[in-house]
Amino acid sequence: MMRRWHIGVAIIGGLVVLGTTVSILGNRAADTRRSELAAERSLAETRYGQTEYVSWGEGPPVLVIHGAGGGFDQGRLLAEAMGGDAHRFIAISRFGYLGSAMPPDPSTEAQAEAFLDLLDELGLQRVSILAMSGGVPPALKFAEMFPDRTDRLVLLSSAPIAPFSAEVDDRPIPTWAYSALLGNDAVYRALTRIAPGHVRSAFDARPELLEGLPVEEVQFVDRLVDGFIPASDRLVGIGNEGAATDPEATYDLEGISAPTLVVHARDDSLNPLAIAEELQNRIPHARFVAFDRGGHLLLGHHAELRAKIDQFLEAEE
Repeated sequence: MMRRWHIGVAIIGGLVVLGTTVSILGNRAADTRRSELAAERSLAETRYGQTEYVSWGEGPPVLVIHGAGGGFDQGRLLAEAMGGDAHRFIAISRFGYLGSAMPPDPSTEAQAEAFLDLLDELGLQRVSILAMSGGVPPALKFAEMFPDRTDRLVLLSSAPIAPFSAEVDDRPIPTWAYSALLGNDAVYRALTRIAPGHVRSAFDARPELLEGLPVEEVQFVDRLVDGFIPASDRLVGIGNEGAATDPEATYDLEGISAPTLVVHARDDSLNPLAIAEELQNRIPHARFVAFDRGGHLLLGHHAELRAKIDQFLEAEE
């Protein structure tokens, strides 16, 4: 009996030590990444509070709007992977992500107005917009509200807007689990070490899509997954993703005058193809590129997309 008690105490003690170690390493990684991000970012004051961003490159300006769970760092990764060359990119953090404020009114309309304030502070009269997934709804709203400030739109793996529902069948993990996954830096970091395949699949980088990928696209996936640290600093923003499907959020897609490139993969398991088809059908000057395979991250097509997006952004009216 005493021996069993000692074994039980040893097991509990080991679990406590393991949990403490995981927590320390996870929090340390998050603090290190916070320091790196703070050194890289710039800050702008808008009518809705602080917005953080990073800007690089030369040429016609392109505003980069990240997807759910992102931040300016995810936007930068997106632009580097698929955005083409010869442009000035401005990647922002949306409401509640990393160091950007979460205002009392965090609607897509308010987010579009915050984009406008940032552009005014930077002295930019017109921009093209490169948006992915959850970044698409505020990009649409900006183009609708400020047509004279919008050059072109590139919309990748578009997230739902009203009247679509935020719930999607057959996601790699349930919708509620995404918030749980990102809610704790230690847990997230541990999962990337213990079950990296499952974490990649949560971002729709499924094993079958990773097979035969170019090295730079595999690195893109790894940088995306590892770059979610600090995960907890993105949780507030994730909680606001439902603003795009709020019944009071209307989108005048027929009123968007900017030339628009809509890109989606038919096997995207996070956002259904029907969203992209709706955008293509209702936006007057929309072109549609649909890949049979590639998932949410459009894997296997990054080089092709760099060329297509470059050509689209530089095309004459």
